[in-house]
Amino acid sequence: MRTPLVLLLLTSLAAAQSEPPETEKSPVTDVLHGVELVDAYRWLEGSDAPELSVPDPELDARVADWTDAQNAYTRGVLDRLPRRAKLETRMTRLLEVGFVGSPTMRGKRYFYTMQEGRQPQPILYVREGLEGEPRVLLDPTAVDQSGLSTLSWYLPDAEGDLLAFGMYRSGSENSTLYVLEVESGEWLADELPGKVRPVGWLPDSSGLFYRDLESVEDPYSGRIMFHELGRHPRQDRMLFRQYKEGPLATTYGPYATISRDARWMILSYSTGTRDNDLWAIDLDRWFRTGEFVRTDVLVGERAQSSGTVLGDTLYMLTNLDAPNSRVFAVDLTDPARERWREIIPQREDAVLQGVQLARGVLVAQYLHQASSRIELFDLDGQSRGELALPGIGRASLSAERDRTEAFLSFSSFNTPPTIYRVDLATGERALWERVDVPVDPELVVVKQVWYPSKDGTKVSMFVIHRRDLELDGKNPTILNGYGGFNISRTPRFRATMFPWYEGGGVRAVANLRGGGEYGREWHEDGRLERKQNTFDDFIAAAEWLIANGYTSPEHLGVTGASNGGLLTGAALTQRPDLFSAVISGVPLLDMLRYQHFLMARYWIPEYGSSEDPTAFEYIRRYSPYHNVRPGVRYPATLFTAGENDARVHPMHARKMTALMQAASAADPRTEPMLLWVEREAGHGGGKPLELRVQESVDESLFLMWQLGMLEKGR
Repeated sequence: MRTPLVLLLLTSLAAAQSEPPETEKSPVTDVLHGVELVDAYRWLEGSDAPELSVPDPELDARVADWTDAQNAYTRGVLDRLPRRAKLETRMTRLLEVGFVGSPTMRGKRYFYTMQEGRQPQPILYVREGLEGEPRVLLDPTAVDQSGLSTLSWYLPDAEGDLLAFGMYRSGSENSTLYVLEVESGEWLADELPGKVRPVGWLPDSSGLFYRDLESVEDPYSGRIMFHELGRHPRQDRMLFRQYKEGPLATTYGPYATISRDARWMILSYSTGTRDNDLWAIDLDRWFRTGEFVRTDVLVGERAQSSGTVLGDTLYMLTNLDAPNSRVFAVDLTDPARERWREIIPQREDAVLQGVQLARGVLVAQYLHQASSRIELFDLDGQSRGELALPGIGRASLSAERDRTEAFLSFSSFNTPPTIYRVDLATGERALWERVDVPVDPELVVVKQVWYPSKDGTKVSMFVIHRRDLELDGKNPTILNGYGGFNISRTPRFRATMFPWYEGGGVRAVANLRGGGEYGREWHEDGRLERKQNTFDDFIAAAEWLIANGYTSPEHLGVTGASNGGLLTGAALTQRPDLFSAVISGVPLLDMLRYQHFLMARYWIPEYGSSEDPTAFEYIRRYSPYHNVRPGVRYPATLFTAGENDARVHPMHARKMTALMQAASAADPRTEPMLLWVEREAGHGGGKPLELRVQESVDESLFLMWQLGMLEKGR
């Protein structure tokens, strides 16, 4: 626990800080599967509680007032900490560096996004030819001077003459589709609201396919639509809609891709968080007759499948009977399974994560021990060898089927994002753009270690720190993880971590079960009734860091967001003795009610639902909100949420904060329970520079304070 010196410092820092605001208790009792559950803070769900059939403005006003009081308390704590102004200046410089995205190529034009200096949002540029002068095509700040509107996606037509793009505001992710002429920059009259995502253009650019929500108030109302340019959206044709009844009504529903010649649609319908049905649709027939006929490609199987089309061939990536995935060539005129040709077999040592087409080339993206590898194949599956990467890290390729020119994006924990122009025919590589970051990447060293989890499973973890660090068992250390939805944690450069490294801090990133780093089985071992494996892996990572001399419980903190916020919430309640600081960002915490809010029924295949008696039992055992024990000295915790979050409802962070403030035996002046709800943000995307600076400073300073970095004056 805390040493007297640390407690003295923390007390002096917090001397001017008040107690947390009082939170009214208004207990509600539920009986689920014969078990009585009392929720004292149900009212903090506001009008979105499923029991309320109509909005309650008075209740929502109470929640808003309570949130304002909590935000004020948090600002009072964090804004008084020493070195804030200095850290804010440094973080601003680091975040002003911005980024540049890999170009999308169409015809002679190159489209890419870039953000630099004090620009609040990324700007879309276009070049006429590779060496052409960059021209601003779309600046979101020119559209909305508040800086809260962001470009969420863009899709040029076949020749790069027209551009469809999506924009949303204040982190809502509710994109509206617009179209502009690239030559003139003029916006057309077409405007399609409804959380629109692009699908594909017609070859003659007279129309496009898209996905939207029939009602933005209903996240389970997905549709595949066709829009003819110049016509009113009310005349758009619907090709397919999300099922309205049955178990698939609340899976992720329909998504589609269109072949470049608009001959074929590949329609996908999710049957789980990482399973889907796949059909082919003859669009020539649909245009001629209006008949939308689905031909089965892979239906009714426990598998995730996707693909890209060239001519009448679907190059299908699937993990059917292959946990690490493989590629089949499927003739769409006769897609019977017995006629599939396996052209890229499964590898035992790497997970095949994606495949795309360049001219005469299949580009296969692998994950090997949580780092990227890219291998090239001809269209019959003969390997042309690996594409050389600058090192061990995270890589992606932007390629087009009409050329061998491509752009390679690469970064690592100690390598700033860099984009190379590559020739896939010769392997030649040349620097195209590199982010110039005011840090010394050579300062830090990256290690990959393996440690045993509770059940003996070997788990990998990246550990990053300055090269000359002395492992004295007292290094301030941040452990981060995710472990869910088959999502992989790979090496990623974060300039804002360098003040931490410079101060002698350690960062560790664990590749937990539930993620996708080691294939389908790795994901399966961390979902549903096996979700506790994810938490055990995380706790074992903390114990390994302590046992190997990196840190101690007094100097160890954990961070995670979204599903990672659930992770840190579980770590907080299961092993409060193991950590001194916790950040739980935009988290899921009340796992017995999560499925009733926003789009969360999509996640039932990942977590299960308390409506099912079997799932109720295993969820109740780990649900952070239901495992808080009064009188326990919990570590200092910062919960964050976004008022406009369309994914995870802020009720989780609100209720957990109130409960922890009431339950923890720790001194709130030194080990507080804090909540910050950002009023102009959602789940995290689209934040302008100002909010990203504040977020980085708040979280870094909170960890520096609690883990002893301020005490040592590092």
